[in-house]
Amino acid sequence: MNKNQKIAIGCGVAGCLGLILLVIIIVVLGVLGYVALPGMSSSNRNYNYNSNENSNSNENSNSNANSNTDSNSNTNSTSDSSSSMSDDDRHKLFQAAAATQDHALTRRVWEKLGLLKTNGSPNDNYEAFMKEHIGWIFRNASFVQSISDPEKARAYVDEHIND
Repeated sequence: MNKNQKIAIGCGVAGCLGLILLVIIIVVLGVLGYVALPGMSSSNRNYNYNSNENSNSNENSNSNANSNTDSNSNTNSTSDSSSSMSDDDRHKLFQAAAATQDHALTRRVWEKLGLLKTNGSPNDNYEAFMKEHIGWIFRNASFVQSISDPEKARAYVDEHIND
């Protein structure tokens, strides 16, 4: 086998591995709902978030100086703690919410899981969670399949969102 034949074989193997990796990525994105796969319905994602913050406080002292400070804090986000949930339960809830194709419900789950900033955009936890979630999907394909129907997924979320 000469040098050119070895190079050709190496390129062929690298090309095949690249195609396999591309197929795996497309399947993962399809399961997450970011790419429409044949036979699966597609969904559009649109999230809106409004926040209102107000706070009031007054401060008076006995000296000749009086200080009045206005600051009002009223945030319209839920601060449910997801720390009591196991990682597996967090991923199941996240996947089920995505499968419902209900954007408001998905947003509630993201808030519960602590994946959003106050302005509604994904926070630093989101990226790390998504990296973990891709591997989780492969290890839990049977669960993903069991909630592939939006009604089954909604039933799962409704049952577990307050855990």
